[in-house]
Amino acid sequence: MANAEDRDTQVSDTFGTKNPEELSLRGALDRLRHGEHHPMTAALGYGAAKAGMHEEAREIFEDSASRDNVQGMTWLSWMEDNGLAGPENPEAAAAWDRRAMELGSEIGAFNFGLNVLRGRGVPLDQELGEQIIRKAAEMGSPEAQHLIDNDFDLDSVTPDADEWKYEQRLF
Repeated sequence: MANAEDRDTQVSDTFGTKNPEELSLRGALDRLRHGEHHPMTAALGYGAAKAGMHEEAREIFEDSASRDNVQGMTWLSWMEDNGLAGPENPEAAAAWDRRAMELGSEIGAFNFGLNVLRGRGVPLDQELGEQIIRKAAEMGSPEAQHLIDNDFDLDSVTPDADEWKYEQRLF
């Protein structure tokens, strides 16, 4: 009979892995790195991001986004916009939001509309931004409808703690 140490040890050989980790971030990353994908892996990416494990989260979200998963794109946008696992990159954040929008995501549309209204990562264009926000509301975004109901007052949807990020920079 095998002892407890043998049961807890992963052993890999030509026939596969004995006792692979199942419900852990490490196990999910190992499967991902071996070409296996599971829909719940993206949920583990969220936990990794919130725990400050940004490189691992990025790896998971990039895999999800490569499979046209709009949630993975939205999280990559958040990481790019906030400089997590790399320097702040508003252009890349806006590109992820646009891609999610193009795949039918109301969150992607709302976020991309905000990018356009602020001129963050893309040229500022009030008319286009409002048009995109209206599209997001039609898609079912309550945040977009809230913004419309508040006459496109960006302060109604953004905490003041982020104001520094949206100031027009002249340098």
